[in-house]
Amino acid sequence: MTDRYDAIVLGVGGIGSAATAHLATRGADVLGLERYDVPHDYGSSHGRSRMFRLAYAEDPAYVPLAKRAAELWDDLEDATDRRLFYRTGSVDAGPADGELVAGSRRSCAEHGLEYEELSSSELTERYPGYRLPEGYEAIYQPDGGFLEPEACTVGHVERAHRAGATIRARERVVDWRPTSDGVRVETDHDSYEADRLVVTAGAWAGRFVDALESVLVPERQALAWFQPTEPDHFERERFPVWNLEVPEGRYYGFPVHDVPGLKLGRYNHREEVVDPDAFEREPTQTDEWLLREFAERYFPDGAGPTMGLQTCLFTNTPDDDFVLDTLPESPQVAVGAGFSGHGFKFASVIGELLADLALEGETDHPIEPFAIDRF
Repeated sequence: MTDRYDAIVLGVGGIGSAATAHLATRGADVLGLERYDVPHDYGSSHGRSRMFRLAYAEDPAYVPLAKRAAELWDDLEDATDRRLFYRTGSVDAGPADGELVAGSRRSCAEHGLEYEELSSSELTERYPGYRLPEGYEAIYQPDGGFLEPEACTVGHVERAHRAGATIRARERVVDWRPTSDGVRVETDHDSYEADRLVVTAGAWAGRFVDALESVLVPERQALAWFQPTEPDHFERERFPVWNLEVPEGRYYGFPVHDVPGLKLGRYNHREEVVDPDAFEREPTQTDEWLLREFAERYFPDGAGPTMGLQTCLFTNTPDDDFVLDTLPESPQVAVGAGFSGHGFKFASVIGELLADLALEGETDHPIEPFAIDRF
């Protein structure tokens, strides 16, 4: 006999663990399938800190989702013995006429968010770690911060377990197909049937959704931790998370947390399109030098000896916006994919809306910009 469930979640990382938890707490008999460990460091939901910000320069349309995500992270934190969410404030900085500062200001103004505008000298006076050129500006928003991704995944999995979910790690999904009354999922261990399927497979999502095979682009990302020469400048209590637009690209970073070092990265790093099953996972000196040169120029007091390097994956869409939808030809299948390097902060609310789509076929959350057929 093939096991039968109300819903199967394909991929139990940051997004999939949230979807599994929301489905289970609504009373669904749910199975989560994960090819690696729970949690693991092969995808996009690791690295000890993931940014949370309400001042959303990419598009003000993300702000309502971010507000709901914050409520759900607080709720999950209250239900676990782990701290998940650290509010440090957020800084978006760059040329006064640049896209990042303008976009951040626009989101704050449109949604009535509290914020301050700081010149480069005012920013350095308040946060001495910065050394930005004259003429740069910054938007400071006090509600930003960071999440601990591994702890968030574990928190959602524990909530799912308490609600009766079954989660199987080290079990790789081989294929799935629609049936007359739901879906059938084949793994390298067994086969399962369900009324509904939720695909949250990260960089592997295009292999399970034909409409996204040529749309989703996995990209290698690298991160660095540098030991500050002035440690007090980069402590969590006095150094907000940040995005910085400079001629070298757009960079982001975090205060020292949990392990030694100021953490930072460059969006789209070296623009390396990769096969998620076959790429250089071990960071290289080239990765290190790219990030060190940036740190020495703009955060010189944070550019001491290297403490750590790590790789992860972005899964990009052509417009860098998410895919949150059901499949037109198989409406019993909901998809969350293409988070383009800025999705983890939304995992809590994406889990909620994917549960809506799976169980109700619709959601009250504003997801029209994320339709699968827009490509």
